[in-house]
Amino acid sequence: MSELWVTEIFYSIQGESSWAGMPCAFVRLTGCPLRCRWCDTVYSFHGGKQFTIDAILNELAKFKTRLVEITGGEPLAQAEAIPLMERLVADGYKVLLETSGSQSIVDVPQAVSIIMDLKCPGSGMQDRNLWSNIDVLKASDEIKFVISNWDDFAWASKIIDEYQLAGRVHLLFSPAWGLLSMQDLSAWLLASGIQARLNLQVHKLIWGPKKKGV
Repeated sequence: MSELWVTEIFYSIQGESSWAGMPCAFVRLTGCPLRCRWCDTVYSFHGGKQFTIDAILNELAKFKTRLVEITGGEPLAQAEAIPLMERLVADGYKVLLETSGSQSIVDVPQAVSIIMDLKCPGSGMQDRNLWSNIDVLKASDEIKFVISNWDDFAWASKIIDEYQLAGRVHLLFSPAWGLLSMQDLSAWLLASGIQARLNLQVHKLIWGPKKKGV
């Protein structure tokens, strides 16, 4: 029976995206081929435990929510992430997928809401963006830009224009924790006229930036 490497399964408040503030269960899969400069989940790169899909669902059944996010690391680095999402959808869960945008999303079930993190230059991983993914996104999906400085903001603005993203998908701008203030990013957004959501990491504001399992 196929298994997935899992770093943690937990129940918390959704900290990001248009679903921020909602009670949500999280399945954090182990492993990531990227090494973003500001990564806050380095602990998910290695280790973890093996779970069957049935075992994962058994864990999720303990939580009082039908909203679940598959995250990482990079969840799509494990092929079994697709069957996991298919099973969750079939079992009536609303499924969110947090992905770096470096892996193909072609096989992600249509019912899954994708939150795709396009890597800005400040991450050091700009060259890993798989640009063909943009054509696969649905109107209900979201693109997140993690902004560490003005150059990242200018780059993201250019990408939005170049790929005509405004009005096509939901846009999120998130300040890289500890590198850019929410005040500065807010000011840039207001001055730009870009219709995007200021994406603050609510879980860090509640429990602090270092606590795991939230």
